Amino acid sequence: MADTRPMEHRQYAHCESGVVTALLRNKGLDLSEPMVFGITGGLTFAYLPFIKITNLPIIAYRMFPGSIIRGAVKNLAVDFKTKRYRDKREALAELTRLVDGGTAVGLQTSVYWLPYFPPEMRFQFNAHNLIVYGREGEEFLVSDPVFEHTVRIKTDDLQNARFAKGTLAPKGFIYYPIRVIPSVDFRAVIRKSIKRTVHMMLYAPMPFIGIKGIRCLARRIERLDPRKDAKAVRLFLGHIVRMQEEIGTGGGGFRFMYAAFLQEAGQLLDSPPLGEASRMMTEAGDMWRLFALACARVCKSKTADFNLGEIAELLRKCAAQEKLVYLLLKNSPLPKSSSAPAGPC
Repeated sequence: MADTRPMEHRQYAHCESGVVTALLRNKGLDLSEPMVFGITGGLTFAYLPFIKITNLPIIAYRMFPGSIIRGAVKNLAVDFKTKRYRDKREALAELTRLVDGGTAVGLQTSVYWLPYFPPEMRFQFNAHNLIVYGREGEEFLVSDPVFEHTVRIKTDDLQNARFAKGTLAPKGFIYYPIRVIPSVDFRAVIRKSIKRTVHMMLYAPMPFIGIKGIRCLARRIERLDPRKDAKAVRLFLGHIVRMQEEIGTGGGGFRFMYAAFLQEAGQLLDSPPLGEASRMMTEAGDMWRLFALACARVCKSKTADFNLGEIAELLRKCAAQEKLVYLLLKNSPLPKSSSAPAGPC
């Protein structure tokens, strides 16, 4: 088992990648959040009209909850203890035992039941990750990666957040590393993770995933009819903006994080094409933000006189820019030197 350090709180860009990064750092594997996000294959796009949140389709800009944990196990020679519960009392007893014994643990929770979130930010999203690292009386000490400082939460509130119902119900999900090996061949891992992300984004067999998924969503936007139901159009576009910009780092933010991963990987592998791909992915992130702004303007509009074709075209430009990035990564052989770093990069 790697060394255990005092829990150090840092603010991260995204909840799951931030929690995994912090837990690994706590055990001696000191990686940046973008490196963890990239190595675990966190980037994707999925438009899933057949899975609903508050009666609206899931639009995902990163892999589904739990994938970063599984990616760390698969690619970083890390073992995580994970568990879900049927009995709330058992879940609370085990959490109490672990944190009282000095183990920092990751939890999946519902944002709606976390009272330290501002009221306007609380909604039914059941895949927010946080770290519990201690306890004082009836309050647990929380390192939430999207907050600047540590916070506290009462036992009943945390229980409600861990056992919220609905889509992606947490069911008390708990996880923490039990084995960490600092000596990983990061060159090999980076090459493998990039290849997997490129293949998924370019060649996913389903039309809802990757570049095809982005274009599928563009077609769906074009088919909306504001003359029939302008309120439904605003609701749909508002949902896109919320999924993109408010849940985690959102579409643009995840692209910026992946760009940071490509830049760091390019320096480690001494690969100029990775540096160029990083620059191009940053441009893609900027395009996603422009798309979100266009959607937000429609949501604020008091008339039904708006051009959905222009919004769909902005989305197609996002798809085209990302495709250029993945084609560059696909066609640029990465160095295969065996001189891998002995420790974390």
